[in-house]
Amino acid sequence: MGRRVGGYPSGERVSVIDMAGRYSEDVLSGNWRRRKAIPEVDAEPELVVEDADSGFCGAVVGFESGAVVLEDRHGRRRNFPMLPAAFLLDGKPVTLRRPARAPVPAARRRTASGSIAVDNVRARVAQASRIWVEGVHDAALVERIWGDDLRIEGVVVEPLDGIDALDAEVRAFAPGPGRRLGVLVDHLVPGSKESRIVARVTSPHVLVTGHPYVDVWQAVKPRALGIAAWPVVPPGRPWKEGVCAALGVAEPADMWRHILSRVDSFSDVETPLINAMERLIDFVTEPS
Repeated sequence: MGRRVGGYPSGERVSVIDMAGRYSEDVLSGNWRRRKAIPEVDAEPELVVEDADSGFCGAVVGFESGAVVLEDRHGRRRNFPMLPAAFLLDGKPVTLRRPARAPVPAARRRTASGSIAVDNVRARVAQASRIWVEGVHDAALVERIWGDDLRIEGVVVEPLDGIDALDAEVRAFAPGPGRRLGVLVDHLVPGSKESRIVARVTSPHVLVTGHPYVDVWQAVKPRALGIAAWPVVPPGRPWKEGVCAALGVAEPADMWRHILSRVDSFSDVETPLINAMERLIDFVTEPS
């Protein structure tokens, strides 16, 4: 027998069939190079998706000229072409397709702040940006009205013990492009002590807004409490104590529980507080 070459005797013919039998598996066969399929999802009413290119997030409200119409929590609407893999659903790319029957706009559920409620969406992990308020009563009122919005955005509200050391607190927080800070201040009017304290905060990554009321209690509309107006408290007397005395309530804690129980939505508080909070939420949630 002659010398073997490549495993066969020299001069021996090797048929294609023999070779196919020896190497029955093609190492390049199969779908190892196939791109992962992007799922198609019906653009049903109220489905919340994010445009992968712009980051605009909203609920499906209809179609126009072949594009899907999304509406965000502020009621802003934008049209997006339904291109392959153009949207994110729960953080994963999807291709939207028009359902067999066009969606009919449903009655929109609203949060206490008046924003469009987003269903079946988990609260985001807390972001680095924060909103500060002066005390626990401010924090409780903000939670009552804007809590749903803030959980969706991943924004934490933290109460301060007053704002006398606000500039030092801001420096310790170390705000930056991805770490913004919004501050809600009571009685922020020209010439007040609060306005002088706020003037010392100059970081472009901090926004301080406020309302003109002596205390956040006063930002609740009197009609929500069944009174004609907030009592006038003489200068020099603690405002909350004066209010309680005028309304026949023994303890400020009891008065606060009553106030908070009568607040159901943004319609129960004054416009300056609403405007201030909306500005803060927009500031700490807009892209860097």
